[in-house]
Amino acid sequence: MTSVIESKRQVAGRFLRLPEVMARTGLSRSTIYVRLEQGCFPRPVSLGSRAVGWIEAEVDEWMRQRIVESRSNAE
Repeated sequence: MTSVIESKRQVAGRFLRLPEVMARTGLSRSTIYVRLEQGCFPRPVSLGSRAVGWIEAEVDEWMRQRIVESRSNAE
């Protein structure tokens, strides 16, 4: 179960808009949205009626997990 402190820590970062998420991950827009549909990528949050953003800490954690998986598969 996620503690209140952990929840606040995740929200405490900043929002990343799609171009920055694409630049950080190296994924294309379409790949990000396909992985969202598959449940394999962090969900964005609504920033307004026509804007979404990703929580920086969640994207960073997703990237760390890809590295861990990649390294463990190589062994």
